[in-house]
Amino acid sequence: MHVAILTFEGFNELDSLVALGILNRVKRPDWRVSIACPTPQVRSMNGVVLQRQATLEEACRADAVLVGSGMQTREVVADAALMAQLQLDARRQLIGAQCSGTLVLAKLGLLAGVPACTDTITRPWVEEAGVGVLNQAFFAQGNVATSGGCLASQYLATWVIARLFGVDEARAAMHYVAPVGEKQDYVERALGHVAPFLPAADGGSVHPAA
Repeated sequence: MHVAILTFEGFNELDSLVALGILNRVKRPDWRVSIACPTPQVRSMNGVVLQRQATLEEACRADAVLVGSGMQTREVVADAALMAQLQLDARRQLIGAQCSGTLVLAKLGLLAGVPACTDTITRPWVEEAGVGVLNQAFFAQGNVATSGGCLASQYLATWVIARLFGVDEARAAMHYVAPVGEKQDYVERALGHVAPFLPAADGGSVHPAA
């Protein structure tokens, strides 16, 4: 099972790498979490250089895709050739976006009729794309989720794990990364944001539609 985190030039480290770290707390033999980029290397907004682990083509075949944010997201959505490579499909994939990554989903038509979360800077651009923006950290409908604020990336990671493997596995992953002395608070906060949007009433494992 593969989760791809779309990461573009000028990316925000917190969006891509916090999600990467939490998702990798899942320890299963068929579990793979990758930084997926359009180029062999991308440089963050603070000068951190990452080597890609997966191509965009591989990301489009992944079981789940998270779209990180960055300083150049408007350039990304203006690049028709690049956007044409993003053949994402919520019928067969879990798809999430963080902050300005929400603008990517909006431009791909994945938020039609669905409200979304994003950061305060990106909000007017998302609204211009015809998507209503919520004043909250996380929202999901079906197989599509969005989050707003850099540290809300933990909610996207929690959602992906809960959808694919159930709430208990999501709880364990968050418990591992949460600060000592605050673990229960962090776990309950994350699940409090995510649980209302899980399609199974008992919070059990739910896979994307085939």
